[in-house]
Amino acid sequence: MTDTLSFNQTLRAIAEFIEVAIHTILYVRQIYPPDLFVRRKKYDTPVYQSRHPALNEYISGAVKAVTDELVLGNVDKVVVVIKDKDHVALERFIFSVKNMIQVQSYDKDTSVQDAMTPATLSQYFRSFLIKLAMIESQLGLLEQHEDSSFAIVMELNDDKVPSVGQDKDPPPWVPENQQHTTSGSSEDSQLYLLRAVDTGIISLSLAVQESGEKFQKVASSDPKGKGKEKT
Repeated sequence: MTDTLSFNQTLRAIAEFIEVAIHTILYVRQIYPPDLFVRRKKYDTPVYQSRHPALNEYISGAVKAVTDELVLGNVDKVVVVIKDKDHVALERFIFSVKNMIQVQSYDKDTSVQDAMTPATLSQYFRSFLIKLAMIESQLGLLEQHEDSSFAIVMELNDDKVPSVGQDKDPPPWVPENQQHTTSGSSEDSQLYLLRAVDTGIISLSLAVQESGEKFQKVASSDPKGKGKEKT
């Protein structure tokens, strides 16, 4: 009989997937030139990974800090924000996480009955990435993408604050621009759920949100009304 996931296995798998997905988002939304990425294979599907050392270090450092908060059950959402040259959020890729069960610290490496197997979770991650790879057909190209940038935003559960590391490095998180967060989205933003999975231990969903500011930019640059319409 195949062993089911433990809490720590699930947490590490989700953190690794988020890191892979961030690279994929940057590639498919063309935040950087395509030749900055190298084609790899993960979860039995092609993926693209940045080969720029500083960018990779930033992403891995952010994901490590997210993982530290996931261990404590503090994280509500991890958001990859695509910004224009004025740092206005155009798109938000929203990873929502929720602990479905409480696991004592001494049991976090023990397989959880009725949880998923690692192989099944990998298949779900594959389907997430396939959805991401096709997102351009849903969102269209970003206008003036050469001026776009991104940020990784962590939204915590109510009454939680980021923990302080044991080392002497400064805290990895700083207060974010409110407009970059999901709570700062305008009423005319549009949200699309891409995929969700409940592992039996932690649930994970991925959605993409187009901001009202993005629709306004498209409308202002397309006076004849030939731009992408909201549905």
